[in-house]
Amino acid sequence: MEQNNKKALTTAAGRPYVEHENSMTAGPRGPVLLEDYILHEKMAHFNRERIPERVVHAKGSGAFGTFKVTHDISKYTKAKIFNQIGKETKVFLRFSTVGGEMGSADTERDPRGFALKFYTEDGNWDLVGNNTPVFFIKDAKKFSDFIHTQKRDPRTHCKSATMVWDFWSLNPESLHQVLILMSDRGTPYGYRHMHGFGSHTFSMINANNERVWVKFHFKTQQGIKNFTNDEATVMKGKDPDFAQRDLVKAIDSGNFPKWTMKIQIMTNEQAKNFPFNPFDVTKTWPHADFPLIEVGELELNQVPKNYFATVEQSAFAPAHIIDGIGFSPDRMLQGRILSYPDAHRHRLGVNYQQIPVNACPYATNNFHRDGFMRVDDNGNDHPNYYPNSSGIIEPDMSYKEPGLELDGQAADWYDRNAGLPGDEDHYTQPGLLFTKAMNDYDRHNLISNIVDSMSGIEGPQKDNIIARQLCHFFRADQNLGMTVAQGLNIDMTEIMKKMSH
Repeated sequence: MEQNNKKALTTAAGRPYVEHENSMTAGPRGPVLLEDYILHEKMAHFNRERIPERVVHAKGSGAFGTFKVTHDISKYTKAKIFNQIGKETKVFLRFSTVGGEMGSADTERDPRGFALKFYTEDGNWDLVGNNTPVFFIKDAKKFSDFIHTQKRDPRTHCKSATMVWDFWSLNPESLHQVLILMSDRGTPYGYRHMHGFGSHTFSMINANNERVWVKFHFKTQQGIKNFTNDEATVMKGKDPDFAQRDLVKAIDSGNFPKWTMKIQIMTNEQAKNFPFNPFDVTKTWPHADFPLIEVGELELNQVPKNYFATVEQSAFAPAHIIDGIGFSPDRMLQGRILSYPDAHRHRLGVNYQQIPVNACPYATNNFHRDGFMRVDDNGNDHPNYYPNSSGIIEPDMSYKEPGLELDGQAADWYDRNAGLPGDEDHYTQPGLLFTKAMNDYDRHNLISNIVDSMSGIEGPQKDNIIARQLCHFFRADQNLGMTVAQGLNIDMTEIMKKMSH
């Protein structure tokens, strides 16, 4: 169907046709005939071009690249991706904002998703993180409530500072992430100038079946660069696709973005003696006690040829791990293991892992069958049950993981903040972030951004919400609380009375 290197226009079934612009009618001015099935095919497909939008992380950008091992960490993990210095693995990385819709601006004040898919010979490994090392909540049961506050008010259908700060003021565990978000790190200059983090605690298992706990860091080689609040606001109107455009231009020009992958390692004994819950995603591990260990280099070097086919249909899930990488008791991680694949099955269909960007380029052998959009051989005539007598697919016991030691034997609904000492401490690390990690410029912009955002709180609970949140700021650092209160023109006498209770 090709002539002179040109391809013939065809229907979805492959039939060449000519009339792409004119409908079949009864006469030059007559009604359209039902017989024109090409018209129906075009319109029916057009009506279905939009798949369900992601509930979170809807606005995104992505690119292919490579991960290259530069340092030996085989004493910690038997994962084949790390088994040789110089080894390269193809990757796909999707960046995103969290709260906005697909058509929102990608310079909004928001955390940024940093989702990596490694195409390894032991299956695809998805490391689904953010540009921050912590998160707002520590239990996945709270996730839907939190996200509702970041979306739109059910009555006004507008973003609401009241909803946002009401939730944060009632959940002091969010303070650490709130301070990062309200700083200039909350408005990064595109995606190339920010770090990436696995955020959660994961585990690594070595060839001797020994387990250690691990956190993943990706340090930008482009250097940290952020918009101020005013600059981000201007860019939202000037170019709502700034980050997307910046990424594409950089790669197309050969200026390939790079990140250095590093890890922190904690032994089980160290975890037991850690002053905080090491599996609490609202906390970090101090670098002085758990130094960063260099692993490799990540480079993005290829823009997808079709955004929808690749970026929009890409699906990442923390459940997708590989031999040598494991989970941890992190409550948020445990919830994501279940919810992410479920979201993809809803949005893309039960066979979403057969979409090219999600498909493992090596062998996949299982007993899954049928379902919408099954595009492989569907298991041919092999048995669709196990055990069976054919022996075509059998478990490889060399991949068996060691058991995980449990904290207790009683199943119950344990208060996430009332476990061991330190679980209820939501203020020490935010205080250190404000006083030690930030400089005067950072602190000035942070306070300005907080005051600007909290000035939007309204309604009958306004005073209570502001008072609660100020209490959190004061407990983290007195100067932080005092300066925010002054910016909001708050009478500190009343606040101190509330704090004393």
